[in-house]
Amino acid sequence: VQLQASGGGLVQAGGSLRLSCAASGRAFSRYAMGWFRQAPGKEREFVAAITWNSIATYYADSVKGRFTISRDNAKNTVFLQMNSLNAEDTAVYFCAARFGEPKNAPPVWGYWGKGTLVTVSS
Repeated sequence: VQLQASGGGLVQAGGSLRLSCAASGRAFSRYAMGWFRQAPGKEREFVAAITWNSIATYYADSVKGRFTISRDNAKNTVFLQMNSLNAEDTAVYFCAARFGEPKNAPPVWGYWGKGTLVTVSS
């Protein structure tokens, strides 16, 4: 599966952005999907994940209550709605796919898209 993230940009603190990740290839609906981010000088970290059937979602503590992950299997797309953004959310955001249950460790995700940059100005 090939992934392409979009929707990043510059936003003021307190604002919102919605990221999208379009997937190509078959069997998208069978993959767990996740969002990760990497700030300058830092390691890639888990942000959110969703099971293939949207029954369960998972969030990093730092974004819980502010970010929402969702997916539309009919459109092969996963979304990340980000509200109440702050400067600490500035990073390149990546979407990832994994066959099986979501995990918060980047190495176990087999498919990655190119990232989209989110910059939050304070």
